[in-house]
Amino acid sequence: MTASAAPAEPGIEVLEPAGPSTGAGPPETLVGVAPRRHVSLARRALRNGAVRVGGIALVLLILAAIAAPWLGTIDPTLIDPASGNLLPGARTEVTSLAGDSFEHRFLMGSDSLGRDVYSRVLFGARVSITVGIAVALLAVALGMAIGLAAGYFRRLDGVVMRLMDGLMAIPGILFAITLVAVWRASLATIVIAIAVPEIPRVARLVRSVVLTIREEPYVEAAIALDTPTWKILTRHILPNAVAPLIIQGTYVCAAAILVEAILSFLGVGMPADIPTWGNIMAEGRMQFTQYPHNVLFPGLFLALTVLAVNILGDGLRDTLDPKFSKRAGA
Repeated sequence: MTASAAPAEPGIEVLEPAGPSTGAGPPETLVGVAPRRHVSLARRALRNGAVRVGGIALVLLILAAIAAPWLGTIDPTLIDPASGNLLPGARTEVTSLAGDSFEHRFLMGSDSLGRDVYSRVLFGARVSITVGIAVALLAVALGMAIGLAAGYFRRLDGVVMRLMDGLMAIPGILFAITLVAVWRASLATIVIAIAVPEIPRVARLVRSVVLTIREEPYVEAAIALDTPTWKILTRHILPNAVAPLIIQGTYVCAAAILVEAILSFLGVGMPADIPTWGNIMAEGRMQFTQYPHNVLFPGLFLALTVLAVNILGDGLRDTLDPKFSKRAGA
C-alpha cells in the first residue's frame, strides 16, 4: 500500500525521483550533472542561433589564422619601398632584399614600407586569437582555484578576497603596460600581463557559486560522511560553476583580444617585426586620411573577432543560465 503524497506548500517545488525505486541498490542521486544533462545542454546550445553564428564565425577566423602560411600571398615582413601605399587590388612588381623580383597583387593594399596588408592581417590573427584563448584559459583556471578555496575554506575567504579586491583596483591596461615595460615584451609576457587583472573577476564569480552550494544539504551530508575535501569540491561544487565559467571565459577572451590590440597600438605589445592587428593600425594611423586601408582592414578583422566571441558568449549565457533558459521558454 503506497502512501499518498503530501500536498506541497505554495511556492515550493517538489522534486520527483527520476524513476521508480527497486530497492536493489542505492537510490538515484538528484545532485550533480548527469551525462544526459550534458548532452541535453550541448544540443540546446547548438539549437541556439547566437551560438551557431558566433561559433561558426569564430571557427572560420581560427582556421584562417592557422592556415595563414598557405592563405597568405607573400611574406608579411617583406619590405619593398617601391610598392609602398598601394591601394587594394593593385598589381605591381615586387623586389625582395635578396634582389628577386616577381609580380604580386596586393589584395588589401600595402603599407608605407610596401608590405602586403592582406598577409599581415592573416598573420596578425594568429597572435590576437592565441592571446585571447591563452588569457581566457589562464584566468579561468587560476580564478577557479582561488574562488573554490576562498568560498569553501572560511578562514581563507577574508584574506584572499581582500587581495583580489586590491588587484581589481589597479587598471588592467596600466598593469599590463607596467609588466611589459619591466619584462621583455613577448607572447608569454603579454598573456600574463592581460590575464592577471582578469583573475579576480573569475575568482569572485566562482566564490559566489561556492558560497551558495556549500550550504546545501547534500554538501553537508558529504562532510558528515567524512568525504575528502577534493572530492566534495570536484564532484558536488565545481560542476555547478562550469556553466558560468564557460560564459565568463568567452568575455575574458574578447577583452584580452582588445587589450592586446591596444598594447600593440601603443607600442608596448609584441615586437614590431611580428605583425599584429594593433601594430598594423598603429603604423597606418599617420596616413589614415590618404590611405585608410592600412587601418580599416585590421580594424575590421579585430571587430569581427570580438563580435563573434561576444555573440557566442551571449548564446551560451542564454542556454546555460537557468534564468535566461526559463525566460526563453516562457
